[in-house]
Amino acid sequence: MSEKQKKPVAVTRSSLPPLDEYVEMLKPLWESAWLTNMGDYHEQFKEQVKEYLGAENFELFVNGHMALELALQALELKGEVITTPFSFASTTHAIVRNGLKPVFCDINPLDYTLDVEQLEDRITDQTSAIVPVHVYGNFCDVERIEEIARRHNLKVVYDAAHAFGETLDGKGAARFGDMSMFSFHATKVFHSIEGGGVAFNDERLSRRLYELKNFGITGYESVEYVGVNGKMNEFQAAMGLCNLRHVDGEIEKRKNLARQYEKRLSGVEGIRLCKENLRVRKNYAYMPVVFDGYKRDRDWVFHELARYNIHARKYFYPCINSYACYREQFDERETPVAARISRQVLTLPLYADLDPEVVDKICDIILEE
Repeated sequence: MSEKQKKPVAVTRSSLPPLDEYVEMLKPLWESAWLTNMGDYHEQFKEQVKEYLGAENFELFVNGHMALELALQALELKGEVITTPFSFASTTHAIVRNGLKPVFCDINPLDYTLDVEQLEDRITDQTSAIVPVHVYGNFCDVERIEEIARRHNLKVVYDAAHAFGETLDGKGAARFGDMSMFSFHATKVFHSIEGGGVAFNDERLSRRLYELKNFGITGYESVEYVGVNGKMNEFQAAMGLCNLRHVDGEIEKRKNLARQYEKRLSGVEGIRLCKENLRVRKNYAYMPVVFDGYKRDRDWVFHELARYNIHARKYFYPCINSYACYREQFDERETPVAARISRQVLTLPLYADLDPEVVDKICDIILEE
């Protein structure tokens, strides 16, 4: 019988650089007192992230949600936007807060991304864009989405919050669609405490995104847009610069832990892991496990792990189209695969400094006779 963990094991834990490395970065801020408004660190960070991701163009924001919301605003979309209900609240909220109507397309049961076989059925003469999500770092079918979008003259904005540093056939996630949003939240593989960014192809959007995140100010005495305060500050940028130096090592540690989970849980009847796409260089952001016909259901595993002070996450549950704020407008029965997976999936603890012995303990609890 496993013993209860003395310290809580969370589903994730923020990776941090050596403290003295970050403190050293802060000294110039005390000397200059320039703490926000696109300072030196902000500009350095923007260029380094752009290079790391292989993006054509890049803009930083205070967080990933604001990055997505302002990306959609910059495109001046109207009408309907097709997206997935199997995502974090931010994806749909960003659409709605732009005065757009979300249209939910179901997911495929293999990697939980937007089901491209159903995508065209959701397109109407009101559709202006598609917002697919690289779920758990599983790449969407970007080729099919691009082909469909081009044929119907639609914009594509990827929610790539889970896909930092990932590539498909050597091409970075930042290079697909018209835009891709990345989250640098503290819980992500790579973070700047809070933070986010948008990669985009059309250089003409650079000025618009910059102005939208700065209240719509276009000059000393000119405000042309209804913008917001979406600026990343220097402390965030400093943390991002530090963590960028270490991110590849962090991903490698995650990979080793994911392999350990896979070794223990693969091939177990009723337990389904994501099939690895050999075309993708993964970042091992999450460890999703689907309990489908297993001797115990997802909720039992969730509560049993909690008894040992191990805290997994029902991620994503519930589906967005069953949220209280959307329940009167949508019906999750229209996306049955997403509804089913949301009731079966559990993301297990995974972070760079997770003790391998804890991984074994988690697997022991799940597999206990």
